[in-house]
Amino acid sequence: MKQGAIAAGYSTEMWTLKRIGTLIEEKFGVHLVPSSVWRLLAGMGWSVQRPTGRARERDEGAIRNWKAKRWPALKKSPRGSDESSSS
Repeated sequence: MKQGAIAAGYSTEMWTLKRIGTLIEEKFGVHLVPSSVWRLLAGMGWSVQRPTGRARERDEGAIRNWKAKRWPALKKSPRGSDESSSS
């Protein structure tokens, strides 16, 4: 829909495979699962688009803190320093 996802009744402008599948079903009466929607779009030359900017709400300090303190605590490491990992 050229007017965007919000104009189609969704809360955000993001077009998901499920949303596109619903639109196809409403317009053409054909039900497609998300993987079929993906194949259809890829066959038409469409690709995934990512936002170029960052969220205004992004808190760089909180991200740095999480990476420095929380991530190391969550990250698994071998029990002994002599053990090797299988991955």
